[in-house]
Amino acid sequence: MPVFYRLAGLVSALLLSLSLQAADIDAATYGYPLSNPFEATIATTPPELRPELPLDEDIDQADYEVQLRPEREFSLPDNFWPVTKLRYRMARQDGPAPLMFIISGTGAPYSSSHADYLKRLFYGAGYHVVQLSSPTSYDFMAAASRHATPGISSEDADDLYRVMQAVRAQHPKLQVTEYHLTGYSLGALHAAFVSQLDETRRSFNFKRVLMLNPPVNLYTSITNLDRLVQTDVKGINNNTTFYELVLSKLTRYFQQKGYVDINDALLYDFQESKQRLSDEQMAMLIGTSFRFSSADIAFTSDLINRRGLITPTGYPISEGTSLTRFFKRALQCDFDCYMTEQLIPMWRARADGGSMLQLIDQVSLYALEDYLKKSSKIAVMHNADDVILGPGDLGFLRRTLGDRLTVYPHGGHCGNLNYRVNSDAMLEFFRG
Repeated sequence: MPVFYRLAGLVSALLLSLSLQAADIDAATYGYPLSNPFEATIATTPPELRPELPLDEDIDQADYEVQLRPEREFSLPDNFWPVTKLRYRMARQDGPAPLMFIISGTGAPYSSSHADYLKRLFYGAGYHVVQLSSPTSYDFMAAASRHATPGISSEDADDLYRVMQAVRAQHPKLQVTEYHLTGYSLGALHAAFVSQLDETRRSFNFKRVLMLNPPVNLYTSITNLDRLVQTDVKGINNNTTFYELVLSKLTRYFQQKGYVDINDALLYDFQESKQRLSDEQMAMLIGTSFRFSSADIAFTSDLINRRGLITPTGYPISEGTSLTRFFKRALQCDFDCYMTEQLIPMWRARADGGSMLQLIDQVSLYALEDYLKKSSKIAVMHNADDVILGPGDLGFLRRTLGDRLTVYPHGGHCGNLNYRVNSDAMLEFFRG
């Protein structure tokens, strides 16, 4: 090949790479006030910097139940009677409109605060909205999961897809012009796998898919969160637990204010007070929340599948049976423990072997690299200081998505979803 054409090819490739660079938002231009990722994750956005959205009483919405009847080796224990049907929330417009599916994050039900916020955002912009629980929530595991052992992303996506189809079938008169999909945190990872599944099944033909703060390497993300529980927190000893420490701070905070006011601005206002939590205390709080989610997954999966790792297989369980001591045992099992004791054995039994590294690749965004590169309808919004990211994660997203990746300088993990700049960007993406 002549030198001229080689140089021309290099220049064209360089120009193409420049045009496809991720949008990195400058901190000064962005204006988000919380530069501490722990604080942003917990307190989110100051109320005055959030967009004006419709109130719940102004939204035509209701909670529904759908019967999935997943085929499993074991029937549900008697104490699972409240979740034999999967609940979800739908907000509907008066006439024809696009429909937005929202997938919740780790362990979160359809009614989680982030999902409800996104509902209000998209409903206000003219969308029908359906809020779905995470496949890692106990209600989804009981009512909709075929294996009740979440963690294999492609299978979790398959379960979600069946739920979405059942929801649509339950509302035949709903006038839908097109379908969109979003999810936050683990729900964002699931959204990508659902989108890929839809490329072959063509039930929805999603027009646009937005991933908000997804884990890239799922194992890295859960390891980061699990490590937060191990933070050395000043003031905790044999006589004072972490929860007692936080409770005493909240008590003093309300005493100083002179009244008790529980609202969505509480945590931000609390962090502006003298009783504010330290970085170590905030890290412990985030890690503890994730540990409870992990314990719930391990406990529910073990109980439904009668594995006997946490709850003895022959133990009589009825509606009034106390399971407190078994859940305490589950709290000693982090997500790595759940993977080792329940997820990997199930996967190996069906996949004819395979290493843990192979599993990690299959359940992470690495498995979708080619699809993400070529699918122009998918975009990612992330934060440079997100606590779930590891070395190389943003680099992978940059190489894979190019200009379909937006990286904000601050916001921690999903802390800036309700910042009006982010909200405007979300709506702009779906408007095309």
